[in-house]
Amino acid sequence: MYHDPTLAAAAKADPCPASAVTGGTGLAGLVGMLIWVGVAKWFGMDGPYAALVNVAATALPMVLWSVIVAKVHRNATTGIDWAAPKPWRETIDGSIAKLAGLWLTWAGIAAVYAIGRFYWQDGFAFAMWCLMGAAPVLFVLSIPYTIWLDRYMVEPKDGCWALGAWLMGLDVAIDREAIWNHLRSWTVKGFFIAFMLAIVPPGFGMFVNADLGQAVRDPVALAKALITFMFMVDVAFATAGYLLALRPLDSHIRTANPYAAGWTAALICYPPFVLMGDGGPLDYRPGTRGEDGWAAWLAGSPPALMVVGAALVGLTAIYAWATVAFGLRFSNLTNRGIITNGPYAWSRHPAYLAKNLFWMLATLPFLTTGSWVDAIRATAIMGAIAGVYYWRARTEERHLRADPAYEEYYQWMERNGAVPRFFRWLKGVKTAG
Repeated sequence: MYHDPTLAAAAKADPCPASAVTGGTGLAGLVGMLIWVGVAKWFGMDGPYAALVNVAATALPMVLWSVIVAKVHRNATTGIDWAAPKPWRETIDGSIAKLAGLWLTWAGIAAVYAIGRFYWQDGFAFAMWCLMGAAPVLFVLSIPYTIWLDRYMVEPKDGCWALGAWLMGLDVAIDREAIWNHLRSWTVKGFFIAFMLAIVPPGFGMFVNADLGQAVRDPVALAKALITFMFMVDVAFATAGYLLALRPLDSHIRTANPYAAGWTAALICYPPFVLMGDGGPLDYRPGTRGEDGWAAWLAGSPPALMVVGAALVGLTAIYAWATVAFGLRFSNLTNRGIITNGPYAWSRHPAYLAKNLFWMLATLPFLTTGSWVDAIRATAIMGAIAGVYYWRARTEERHLRADPAYEEYYQWMERNGAVPRFFRWLKGVKTAG
């Protein structure tokens, strides 16, 4: 294998900033998932409860790795000083205020769930069943957890405390921005936890029921089975991430995106606001054969099916890898620590890039079952969707660049990232070194 000493020296002189999550964290979760999926497939356990166990089998190894190996609970970014606990009598008043703020927040989320008919239909009904079962347990556990954690926090008076202090009418200075950040953070968790729990069972059941024996004999079936597996990985890791936003694991939300444009760009990609759904203004499917178009148009050419199928699997693998790299910290619209390893060493937004390339290659929008007008329309809409994800990326960066760690990573990527270097090459801009 050829070794370029110039490149090696450049990498040593300008190393990638450290990632908030070690590569072993995601790997541990992936091993746990593979073990459970193998058991579930062997015994034919394809139901929603088995899908929830899959999330737990993914999360538990990551928690153990994070605490035992990575020792994330010792990170300064947790805001916890385990060596200097305060007497509970000194912190109990603050804990009571914090519990008041937390329970008010939960009550608001529950009200939105109760009022919104959307949350009691289709897969979201299962999500509501899960949350209703968990609510009493979380309510009870929140009391000892808050009292215990406040004793060790360096600064326990956070946004949750400020909300509770405001609710109780305490005669103290209230940091309103901290309250807004707290509410934004829980809005993210409330919205996306329900969504993730709704989509966990279908993908898991689909893969468990896949006929892998047929798949190995059929390139299309094999590609679809592997793509289903990759999406199952993505959903399990993302769900674990939303559920385990905990300060002792250093996976808590530091800040939630404060910009309306960021929220708009993100929410239009998810139900009930999704614009890309059937009949939506960005629905690219009419006139095409949908995301199975590649298999239909290339049906007469097995070599082409194999090449395109492999490319689609590779793109989905990058998409899933981007989620796995977050370990316990995956979340939209938030900063929970900056990830710089895995595919993020190549691109600042590998998931968005892979997802849009996947849609384009799978759908082949320029080949339609209708007229050339349909082809133009579908291709233009696909381009508009890519524009939405570009917008999401830019609004996320506007938020994250307030963190010096992300700014350091951003500048490093501008100098060394494969994707930025590629686009500079396309523009004919020479790279230093």
